Amino acid sequence: MNLIKRQIFPDILKHLSAPEITLITGARQVGKTTLMNEAKKFLDEQNKKTFYFNLDFEEDFFYFESQEKLIQKIELEVGDNKGFIFIDEIQRKENAGLFLKGLFDRSERYKFIVSGSGSVELKEKIHESLTGRKRIFELSTITFWEFINYKTGYKYENKIASFFELEKERISLILNEYLTYGGYPRIVIEPLRKEKILIINEIFDSYLKKDIVYLLRVDRPDTFIKLIRLLAHYCGSIINYSKLAADVGISVPTLKKYLWFAENTFIIKTVHPFFKNKRKEITKSPTIYFNDLGLKIFALNQFGNEAAIINSGYLFQNLIFNILNEILYNRFYSIHFWRTSDQAEVDFVIDTGKQIIPFEIKFSKLTTDRVSRSYKNFINAYQPKKGYIVNLNYENEIQINNTTIKFIPFYKLYFESF
Repeated sequence: MNLIKRQIFPDILKHLSAPEITLITGARQVGKTTLMNEAKKFLDEQNKKTFYFNLDFEEDFFYFESQEKLIQKIELEVGDNKGFIFIDEIQRKENAGLFLKGLFDRSERYKFIVSGSGSVELKEKIHESLTGRKRIFELSTITFWEFINYKTGYKYENKIASFFELEKERISLILNEYLTYGGYPRIVIEPLRKEKILIINEIFDSYLKKDIVYLLRVDRPDTFIKLIRLLAHYCGSIINYSKLAADVGISVPTLKKYLWFAENTFIIKTVHPFFKNKRKEITKSPTIYFNDLGLKIFALNQFGNEAAIINSGYLFQNLIFNILNEILYNRFYSIHFWRTSDQAEVDFVIDTGKQIIPFEIKFSKLTTDRVSRSYKNFINAYQPKKGYIVNLNYENEIQINNTTIKFIPFYKLYFESF
């Protein structure tokens, strides 16, 4: 089975009946075009009128010279009645946001489903121009949940909790594979290590040339590559802007611009500190994590080397960060970290607006209820109702003052209520 089921797809199908533009964004080669084709197939099977444009093709791009020409083409293909119009790779159209705004305002009988890579051009110009006229669906690389269902042939799709409980050794093997190669769809599907390496090279080269050089006009791509590689080393650590800028060989303002580019093209996520005591707690310097583990490992020159990830605590920490983002998708929660000036730390703090939940991450098989001094310091300072110590295997529950501490295997995060 080569088709990987995406959790976001049912939400996209539901939105097809809404008048607003369905806007699918994400990094290059995460499966946006596949989702577009599947949505079109779904509509075709219901005998709906559809038409598909791909701006990678010159013959399609021709119709985007003006809104009038495009509308004439749509009317020719689907008629005057309701139709579903798919537009792929919209970031190739200059002033795409204004162009789509005009289409939406002039063509009420047509539903537009639009995709584009996560360029700053797309995120800034389209998002601002289409305020109130679109809903955004942000597609990631294959999540661990999607990966484990795909690797088990969807046999346990409706009883995955039981699978997790009974197949711990198999989960460990699947985890190692995911940590080694990440979640780009083409890499997940490809069985050969040699081909996986060629694919990740092509993905990064395409990202660099098409997003960073062509769309963002970065005139020093070698410097940008150096930054990405250094970020892979610093992942999970506090970023010192001055030191990182000096290591890369650029100014601090240029560094911040490049970091902004990297985040807005879905390569990294910036995590800001949680604090209440400005005198004792870190308040400004962020940490970063990679949206895809495979790209992080590629930047470290360790892609496909399973031995290199065995003791990689930061890689596992990055996985947990991605799982938390996956679980909290479309919720107005924020994820932070906590550090103090005397080096006490908590890996993640979820702020729900009503409560805070601390997480300590351990890439190990625990056997006891050991809680670190840093974690206890946070509990004493903030007295949360509950907290988590996420590890590979151990499960238990203890009380510290009025705080319930849950030791849970990482995969059971999917079944927790936050």
